[in-house]
Amino acid sequence: MRLLLLGWCVGATTTLAGQGPVGGVGTVAQTGVAFDAYYFGSGVAFEHVVEWTIPVSLSHRLGPELTIDLSSAYAHASAVTTSGPLEISGATDTDVRATWAAVSGRMVVSLAGTLPTGKQEVPVSSVPLLSALATELFRFTTPSFGGSSGVTGGVATAFKLGERWAAGIGGSYRWRAAYTPVAGSGDLEPGAEVRVRLGVEGPLAAGGRGYFRLATMYAGTGGDTLDGGLRSVSGARVLLYSNFNLPAGRSTLSFYAYDRYRFPTHGYDSTVVQVPRGNVLALGGRLEQPLSPVLNLIPNLEFRYEVAAPDGGSVALLGWLIRPGVDLRYRAGAALTILVQAQAAFGRLANTGGSPSSVSLVGPRALVLLEWAR
Repeated sequence: MRLLLLGWCVGATTTLAGQGPVGGVGTVAQTGVAFDAYYFGSGVAFEHVVEWTIPVSLSHRLGPELTIDLSSAYAHASAVTTSGPLEISGATDTDVRATWAAVSGRMVVSLAGTLPTGKQEVPVSSVPLLSALATELFRFTTPSFGGSSGVTGGVATAFKLGERWAAGIGGSYRWRAAYTPVAGSGDLEPGAEVRVRLGVEGPLAAGGRGYFRLATMYAGTGGDTLDGGLRSVSGARVLLYSNFNLPAGRSTLSFYAYDRYRFPTHGYDSTVVQVPRGNVLALGGRLEQPLSPVLNLIPNLEFRYEVAAPDGGSVALLGWLIRPGVDLRYRAGAALTILVQAQAAFGRLANTGGSPSSVSLVGPRALVLLEWAR
């Protein structure tokens, strides 16, 4: 129980759909193909956005206390807009993380480095496409094609609460080097980021009838500077996450809620770009149903919406979607597991200042992931 809390609270790099070695497993390698697309009704600048991603991750346990993780990807994104086609492709940055269980089951220390193997500079024409990929409502597999090098250090600890519950607390500090994000824009020095995490988990009743997790995170980021002058600033963010698992015969039913609120900024004039306050909410559920000893069927459903206050006044709806889907997890052998995922999102996207006031969206998503473990 406490190891799960420590893994969340240290909060460093994560891979696409897996975790590091657990139990007696020493090495886990993953790769596959992910497809994300959104098609929009008439009235907005984008007709559609399509992205293909080939993720690669490797996790290796060097001993009972030390684990090394590596993750990267190659992606290709394209879009058709009212002004013409847009396209970008290439490798992403590479994240390398070392996790040390300083006190087994009680304290974890993590050090992660970002290697700038992705795009450190893009043409101005690619900015609209990159902005669409980074939209939190859409949750593309690859929201960014690169940035600057950086280092993140974190530590977490966990302790018992009574006989069956546990609590965890962790913190991390992230520093990133200066780089030129857009050709001709000058050197951008991203602000440092501090995160603090708290979590509790435990069974709701004796005999394993229901298991509950609740976690919160606070993140504060310094202002970004362009050529030595303050360019943009974002307010502090608070994230809440809860998960409830309930056995249902041979199956397992899970519900989760995710809420990320960004506070407004204060004390800056109009020369500084201020990221508006906003909120992203997601509610979902999944049913893991064993069809055989080697095959699991996992139907799932998620609702997501995003609001923001770009003018500093009242928040306005940016969009919402509902995403039904199904996963198939097949254990092809002692070392190989295959995950096949198919989903489709349906919703509305706000058309600020345009007519109609909102447009429809359809977002198919597919994933084939191979995991090899020994």
